[in-house]
Amino acid sequence: MGTEGDSFRVIAGRYRLEARLGRGGMGVVWRATDQLLERRVAVKELTQDTSLSADEARLRRDRTLREARAVAQLRHPHIIVVHDVVEDDQRPYIVMELTDGDSLADRISRDGPVDAEEAARIGIALLGALGTAHAAGVLHRDIKPANVLMEDSTDRIVLTDFGIAQVEGATTLTESGSFVGSPEYTAPERMSGIRTGPESDLWSLGALLCTALSGESPFRRDSLGGILHAVVMDEVRPPAQAAPLLPVVRGLLERDPERRLDAAEAERMLRAFRATGRTPKLSAGYSPARHQDRREEPGRDATPTASRRTAASRMDAARTADKPARPAGRSVLVAAVLVAALAGAGVSAAALLMNSGEGGGGAPGSTATATAAVSGTAGATVSPGTTAPSRSSRTAPSGYRLAHDPRGFSLAVRDDFTRTEQGERVFYLSPGETFRLGVRVVDPEPGGPLAVMRRADAAGPSSNPGYRDGRVTETVHGQQVAALWEFTWDGFSAAEGPRHTYDLCWEEGGRMYDVWVSAPVGKLRMAKEYFDVALDTFTPGV
Repeated sequence: MGTEGDSFRVIAGRYRLEARLGRGGMGVVWRATDQLLERRVAVKELTQDTSLSADEARLRRDRTLREARAVAQLRHPHIIVVHDVVEDDQRPYIVMELTDGDSLADRISRDGPVDAEEAARIGIALLGALGTAHAAGVLHRDIKPANVLMEDSTDRIVLTDFGIAQVEGATTLTESGSFVGSPEYTAPERMSGIRTGPESDLWSLGALLCTALSGESPFRRDSLGGILHAVVMDEVRPPAQAAPLLPVVRGLLERDPERRLDAAEAERMLRAFRATGRTPKLSAGYSPARHQDRREEPGRDATPTASRRTAASRMDAARTADKPARPAGRSVLVAAVLVAALAGAGVSAAALLMNSGEGGGGAPGSTATATAAVSGTAGATVSPGTTAPSRSSRTAPSGYRLAHDPRGFSLAVRDDFTRTEQGERVFYLSPGETFRLGVRVVDPEPGGPLAVMRRADAAGPSSNPGYRDGRVTETVHGQQVAALWEFTWDGFSAAEGPRHTYDLCWEEGGRMYDVWVSAPVGKLRMAKEYFDVALDTFTPGV
């Protein structure tokens, strides 16, 4: 934190840098004063790549300044205002408005996920911002919660950090050999090295909405290879909290960019939800606007561009390879797509192929190849046009084992979890019982899963010491109606400390299933992973 005095650095003879507000992959953001207009501003100092030659550095600097000036022309209430773009000592700086709030990422970290109403408000604001940017030929390419500001004084939502934005038609940083952006929020066509357009920002918005609603990206994994595999190949599984907005989220997370929900329809659906409180539906006869443009614009060739044909063929190949009949072909495809994606991120292709099963590291005939680096699970939600493997064909991720329980079900649990019974409940416990994964199988109860969870929520204070923040949400599990119950409590002893529980209940095949995980509040990411893996691999009647 800076102090008043002569130690302040002044750039371009005008902007006094006073205190560092944050640092990211593309540079440092400073709180500053515009000494000419006597106003507070934010200044982004873009980092220099010392590995570049002088000519390469000059070309990158020129491109950065050109694209920053294009962003400065954007005018929208939900886009950060860029006041100036300057150069000082051959380094570019972007001068922006200074907002008085935290980022969406900070707010989620401090206060937890938002409800569907707030997520819809955020989505509408960002769709408006992206519409203005895309109309001007500017792609953001780094939509994520850390780049969305929530202004305290007005509750205004502000899209910021166009530091890696691309002006339409310009050469991208990715094409010059360096992957830019945040992998958990990056569209699969960008991961696969296909030249992208506005629809890639819309995928990122879909991932952001999932994070806002659940607290975590659906593509979060423990390694870069795992993240890339999740984005490019795994089935997309939105969190249960996304149920009120599920058609929007699923539409935005459609892997084929040609079939992805467009901005206008996404905004209409979110506005409909805010007006009615009901889960929105697609307009009758809807197809993405970019398809309509090709069909309806006189004299325009309706044949997709080469890049889009490539994208479609890769997506079709991915879907075919997901079918369990040809596991060896799937492992080759996974490796090939990930090699293309990882090449820009500096990850060794040889290391990836060793993990794919082709180098002897995987079991023969396994359909879970190329997942040695993946910690997490493929989800149960299937995009339109895809074929999901049956649950009985699924295998346990690396570090897990498939437990065939004598109570008549199977699921994947961590290798070191041990089984115990307590009445009608079965527990799989981590060493020291830090994590407790429970399963209950009973006859259906009156009112179905939602009523069961609501009754449990009402009885929470009597069954769980220090019960608080209970929330029951209607959702789906596979094709079944389900209910998710979340709550925080104080644990059974002072030594145990505060804990959080995720609990999903659904009916299937004439039985009611209840699966939950309980963990210390400081270990929720791992708990959510164990919970998701258990649900995704859960098979009744085994």
